[in-house]
Amino acid sequence: MKVGLGYDVHRLAEGEELILGGVEIDHSLGLVGHSDADVLLHAIKDALLGAIGAGDIGSHFPDDDPQYRGISSLLLLDQVMDSVLEAGFEVNNLDTVIIAQQPKLAPYLPEMKNKIAQRLQVEVEQVNLKATTTERLGFIGQGEGIAAQAIVSINER
Repeated sequence: MKVGLGYDVHRLAEGEELILGGVEIDHSLGLVGHSDADVLLHAIKDALLGAIGAGDIGSHFPDDDPQYRGISSLLLLDQVMDSVLEAGFEVNNLDTVIIAQQPKLAPYLPEMKNKIAQRLQVEVEQVNLKATTTERLGFIGQGEGIAAQAIVSINER
């Protein structure tokens, strides 16, 4: 068994879409980034890459490469999963936390969980998603950004 840890944060701004876990969230602000800025999937990808000792998403999908401009993080997650499988591993379980003051994410978590489980090729019960706030403290609490953390365990296939 191996374990990987991932973290990501992006700034919120008007005129951007808010996509988390591959799900479009209804909110007046969206995340700014080179791809779709899905902080949850970015943290998950970094955790997976870390578990197989393959660096981070910045080294695989550089933000100065135009081919990744606006790309869906679900597509990039598929590529990372291909690397996990090629390395001879499969996902055992995933635990995540999304840190956001707004919007309320609980209604969206089941759909996120289903999409992520499908892409990781695991049962829904092997994926755990949580959402929390920072009690209005810091840049997240002031509504300036959203962060996510992920930890994944993988086993040899």
